[in-house]
Amino acid sequence: MTYDPTGHLLLTPIDKDAPARVRRLRELGLGERPEPAFDEFAHRLADVTGAPFSMVNFIDENRQFFAGLHASEGAHSGTHSGAHSGSDLGAAAASAAGVGGGDARGIGRFMARDHGYCPHVVVRRKALVLEDVYDYPRFAGNPVVDEIGIRSYMGAPLMDRTGVALGTICVVDTGVRPWGRAGLETIKAMAAELMEQIERREDGMP
Repeated sequence: MTYDPTGHLLLTPIDKDAPARVRRLRELGLGERPEPAFDEFAHRLADVTGAPFSMVNFIDENRQFFAGLHASEGAHSGTHSGAHSGSDLGAAAASAAGVGGGDARGIGRFMARDHGYCPHVVVRRKALVLEDVYDYPRFAGNPVVDEIGIRSYMGAPLMDRTGVALGTICVVDTGVRPWGRAGLETIKAMAAELMEQIERREDGMP
């Protein structure tokens, strides 16, 4: 097991399906550029869940790419000291990933694979709900906690009809969030809805 200097347990999941995922993403033309339809989906996901930040996230062998991204204007956390503002979160995400790539507001579209919780979701192939990441030693040491200020997370996998987890949809907050059973069912249903859209596009249907 690996620990950071503060004693936090660090575990980035081994992703044996990454090569198959990359092939499938290339077949679908996903994961290399932002798409307005995915940004709109992320906006609706944030609206439905009440989260200040939401993403449609495709993951390859080395990085995560937010093909859909929503960041609420003026989003703030009010639950822990030293909280990051919404604008700080977006800027820190880009900085932490060590790469450029963003929209007109400078929100980072790329993130390293060892940052955040979506890589765990694609390996688990099931939804993950963290109402307070500090409650989970495995996740509390993730770089996004200290570098970006993320305190809560909820994500669900995008399961392709070939059996590959293409990525995730997720919502995050800089404060503790009681997502509850309703939140879990909502994000799972919306992941299924987005996959239907992707499959219709592959089939050439509107």
